[in-house]
Amino acid sequence: MATRRYSDACGIARSLDVIGERWALLVVRELVFGPKRFTDLRAGLQGISQNVLSQRLRDLEAAGVVTRTVLGPPASTQAYELTALGHSLEPVLLAMSRWGALTPPEPGAKMSNDAFALALRALFVPAAAGAPADSPAGAFVGRVRLRLTRDAFDVDVRPDRVEVTRAAGGDPSTVLEADESVLRAVMFHRRTLDDAIERGDLRVRGGIAEASAFLGRFAAPTLDDAVATGA
Repeated sequence: MATRRYSDACGIARSLDVIGERWALLVVRELVFGPKRFTDLRAGLQGISQNVLSQRLRDLEAAGVVTRTVLGPPASTQAYELTALGHSLEPVLLAMSRWGALTPPEPGAKMSNDAFALALRALFVPAAAGAPADSPAGAFVGRVRLRLTRDAFDVDVRPDRVEVTRAAGGDPSTVLEADESVLRAVMFHRRTLDDAIERGDLRVRGGIAEASAFLGRFAAPTLDDAVATGA
């Protein structure tokens, strides 16, 4: 548990007793898409020391948020994964991701591949009711594979929802390969898709039009959006 407790019966305070220490919620974020070894967890948490990560994992284990597991072959090594209680934090993570997107990131700041994958879930724009298929609100439905540095995720887009999972099996017809920072820049209109492709920073297998339509299904929220939805 957190070393400093609020001794407050409020549910918010009790939540912070468990996940309020620095790095704790980011450890949970890194485990949303499946178990990870200690070294892989640390790689996704820039700046965390080995000792601090060990302590946060012990705290989260004691709270029933994280548990140990053993990865299957060929790794066959100890790893950490979320419990059902840990996975119940996903709506909290998504709400915080949307809220955090209202503020600009520090210049040059990067995010882990898992954080980017979670952001796709948070920043997905559902098609407006009755929107025609060729409109920006309903232009893309299908599955795209994102090949990031050392990771790959499948993004299954439907009119009203998106599912993001670690890639498995054969490639879908549309595959985008780039660093997460390049995809973020294109998604949020700081860079054009054509420029990223021409400079070799983003590679597309499949149609460019499909890639553009896919990227258009994600957008940072405005403050009005957040107030209207309670995000």
